[in-house]
Amino acid sequence: MDANQDGKQNREQRPEGVKAVIPAIPAAGRIGSTLLEVKNLCVSYGAITALQEISLTVRAGEIVTLIGSNGAGKTTTLKTISGVLKPRSGQILYASENIAALPPHRIVQRRLSQVPEGRMIFANLTVLENLKMGAYLQRDKALITRELEYVFEIFPRLKERSKQVAGTLSGGEQQMLAIGRALMSKPRFLMLDEPSLGIAPLLVKTIFEKIVEINQQHGITILLVEQNANLALQIAHSAYVLETGRITLQGPSVELRNNPQVKSAYLGG
Repeated sequence: MDANQDGKQNREQRPEGVKAVIPAIPAAGRIGSTLLEVKNLCVSYGAITALQEISLTVRAGEIVTLIGSNGAGKTTTLKTISGVLKPRSGQILYASENIAALPPHRIVQRRLSQVPEGRMIFANLTVLENLKMGAYLQRDKALITRELEYVFEIFPRLKERSKQVAGTLSGGEQQMLAIGRALMSKPRFLMLDEPSLGIAPLLVKTIFEKIVEINQQHGITILLVEQNANLALQIAHSAYVLETGRITLQGPSVELRNNPQVKSAYLGG
């Protein structure tokens, strides 16, 4: 089943249409010290500069969102943090360690995982096989079993479809699987790239509820890239606006939601 068969285009874009189904963000008192700090990061694709000295901070226990239009550099930021791309200059400090030169698998070992844009599941494998791929660095079978139970607790639908070939899932179910696969690595820090992309409205609500649950109940810090700024700003503690490779605005999400510039450019106001 194609992801587009999930349903009609998402019509639930207004913040007031989502408040009833997405829990309030955690209290600020639960936020800890800085877990991720990006300093003056520059990234290029050949002669083209994609990121120009961007800096951002994510504290332990926080949900931070990075919003911006297509081509602004959001995905490039996540890929660079996760080690898929290498920066031209700048630092990426995770738990006070500069991880900018580390390969992706070494970064995953440090409990930092990414859910890529477009989900990138293994379409010809079953749901269960996809989830086990997320635990490829784990050697403790008992731990893998516990993590699998944890994922099935968060996404009961994946348990129901554990033997189903992943490519036959709906778009929303595939997104659940992509998140579940990342959780199998037992992350402390989770990066999500466009989790609402190509998903029907009802399942978008479910996905965002689960993002909040993962943060609140399981203490996982989240960096969220999301084009649906209404949704992202509702569940995030703080936010950064990225435009043509530069951070142009930053601050608490509630303040950015009321910012006339953000309203005009991203919230349809």
